Amino acid sequence: MFVKHPTALATERHAARREVESTPEDLGPVRLRQAALETSPIPMLVIDAEGSLAVANLQARLLFGVSVADVGKPFKDLELSYRPIELRSRMDEVVSERRAVVVRDAEVAAPEGAVRIMDVQLVPLAAQNAAGPGIGISFFDTSRVKQLKDEVERSQREMETAYEELQSAMEELETTNEELQSTNEELETTNEELQSTNEELETLNEELQSTNEELETMNDELRERTDEANRMNLFLESILGGMQAGVIVVDRELRIDIWNHEAEELWGLRADEVVGAHLMNLDIGLPLEQLRKPLRDALAGEEVAGLEIDAVNRRGRAIVCHVTLTALGGKNAKPVGAIVTLEDAGLEPR
Repeated sequence: MFVKHPTALATERHAARREVESTPEDLGPVRLRQAALETSPIPMLVIDAEGSLAVANLQARLLFGVSVADVGKPFKDLELSYRPIELRSRMDEVVSERRAVVVRDAEVAAPEGAVRIMDVQLVPLAAQNAAGPGIGISFFDTSRVKQLKDEVERSQREMETAYEELQSAMEELETTNEELQSTNEELETTNEELQSTNEELETLNEELQSTNEELETMNDELRERTDEANRMNLFLESILGGMQAGVIVVDRELRIDIWNHEAEELWGLRADEVVGAHLMNLDIGLPLEQLRKPLRDALAGEEVAGLEIDAVNRRGRAIVCHVTLTALGGKNAKPVGAIVTLEDAGLEPR
């Protein structure tokens, strides 16, 4: 159900790689955060407070056959919400108890046909002033860890069997010694058998040691990846925290994808109220009709000069709003949206 044709998988990987590699460095921290999420090796989903699929990164789309067209749809209407893992009841638990929920050792059929063992983590994502928490869902591939764990358990069972066999051999040896004390040759033969058993036990111990070393190596790799992800999160948070201008990101249909905190401060609308809405339909103190033609020019790939527009902020104060429009896309690629930067021209830089 979730397997895509190999050609479609390759096309999606290529398109995601081209989008990340062709993104200009000056598109801002929001785009950088999106690129980091998109290229993460961990499949990730984000469900917004209304229960719709807000984000599905490349690895999630490849693993579960989710398309970009599914983003924005109610998550419970998607097959992914109940197959291969029943997520809907866990999502209700996350929302009601506002705590993380982890599903261990879930079996997921990969596109290549193999079955992966995965830990699924559902985490509440509560935005400031949000009506309810969104949910982040991450899928961690623990197939190798599970395989190593099974191998360790099998090795332990084999070792216990070997110890039982050795104990039995020792008991037989004691009986043989009692019965055949006069026969040195038979005693020497028995000792040789015991030596052979000891050598097998030493070999088994060496194999167990090798398995333990492999587990330690895997744990070190997991710790390094966790540290790297934590450093990236701190880096992105520091960039976003330093932004002083309102930022609105729209797609080619002028529907809002991103609405940052400074935009909330200017116009009094929260991100969860406007994301997904048409920019021209907003009722705010900025005369948006004056932006229609410049936005269309930017989406057509033309350079647009900065604008000075008379507006009224959320406190009812008349301001002069400096507007900058930037196409969202590579130099040789058709823009996929636009970034609208809004600043009160009368404010001193902070």
